[in-house]
Amino acid sequence: MFLHSGVQIAVSPDTKHFAADWLGVEVTRATLGIIGMGRIGYKVAQRARAFEMKILYHNRNRRRKDEEQAVGAHYSEKMEDLLQQSDFVMLVVNLTPETQKLIGKKELGLMKPTATLINISRGAVIDQDALVEALQNNVIKAAALDVTYPEPLPRDHPLLKLNNVIITPHIGTATVQAIHMMAEEAVANMLSVLNGQPIPSEVIPK
Repeated sequence: MFLHSGVQIAVSPDTKHFAADWLGVEVTRATLGIIGMGRIGYKVAQRARAFEMKILYHNRNRRRKDEEQAVGAHYSEKMEDLLQQSDFVMLVVNLTPETQKLIGKKELGLMKPTATLINISRGAVIDQDALVEALQNNVIKAAALDVTYPEPLPRDHPLLKLNNVIITPHIGTATVQAIHMMAEEAVANMLSVLNGQPIPSEVIPK
């Protein structure tokens, strides 16, 4: 939010000076709560460690001790504990019947009023009506969403009118290199199937 509004101030034709008391939130040594510590969540933790963040995580299955120690992550068996303690909460879960509207009014109410909710998973993991209400009433400080439901949001959606939310158009993997790697992985999987070999990236239904 700080960067978003900062750009607007920097380019606005009405700007004559920058306010000295216009301050953002420090990331270094803040507490990051990661909900969903799979492959992507773990990559997030690796990057967060560079900012000396305290990392909490909630996952269906606890990771091995050596994996936790490698990124300095601490397991929260109860998601509620993670929500109450985190300065930034990041959602990195798959969308399943169990995770649909995982974050609703109750969960938002458990978060710090100074906290930011970040969603890089799927839009339907959040109850968007509850999120709008929480942002309007300062239940939480801000939200950063790379995903919404639907995508794109209707142009009159209330989330688009709030100044404490950043929404990006699902660009988490939108780089030339990432798209090339995904295409190569898809081809490798198809060739394995055609040749009767084990599938490198097989998704096994639970």
